[in-house]
Amino acid sequence: MTDIQQEPMPSRPSDQLPVALADRRLAKWRMPLVWGLVGVVVGAGGVGGAWAASSGGSSEVLFTLRGSLTLKNPVALDSNYTRCSGTSGYDDIVQGAAVTVYDAGGAVVGSGSLGAGKYATPGEDSSCVFRFAVTGVSSGSKFYQVEVSHRGKVNVTATEAKMGSFSASLGD
Repeated sequence: MTDIQQEPMPSRPSDQLPVALADRRLAKWRMPLVWGLVGVVVGAGGVGGAWAASSGGSSEVLFTLRGSLTLKNPVALDSNYTRCSGTSGYDDIVQGAAVTVYDAGGAVVGSGSLGAGKYATPGEDSSCVFRFAVTGVSSGSKFYQVEVSHRGKVNVTATEAKMGSFSASLGD
C-alpha cells in the first residue's frame, strides 16, 4: 500500500483562493482606488486654489512716496556746513521727525520720518533740505496729503506722489 500525501489545509481563507483569482480581485479594486486618490488630490488642490484666490486675489498695489522738505531760515548748521536742523520755532524739523501720508478720505496710508538735514548750497543761503521715503503707501487714491511733524497737511496728486516729486518748504 502506498501512502497518499495530502497537502496541509490552509490556515486562512484567502490562502484557499487560487493565486489567479486573488490577483483578479485585487485588480478589480486597484483602479477605483487609484482614481479615488487622484480625485481627492485634485479636489484638495481646487479647494486650496479657490481659498488662495479669494483671500489674496485682490492684492493691493503699494508704492513708496518720496519727497523733500526745505527749511529756510532759521536753520542751525554744523561747522562743516553739511548737516542742519530747525531752530527758533522750527525745533521739531529735525532728522527723525514724523512724516504721515493720508489718502483722499483722510485715512492714514503710510508713515515714515525725515532723513538727515543737508545744507542746500554752502555759502549761498541757509536752507536745509530733508529727504524722506514713506514705503507701503496704498495706491488707488485720487490724491494724497503729506504732513511733517504737526505742520499741517499738504496735498499732492496721485501721479506726483508715485513719481516721487513731492516737495514742500517752511520758513522765510
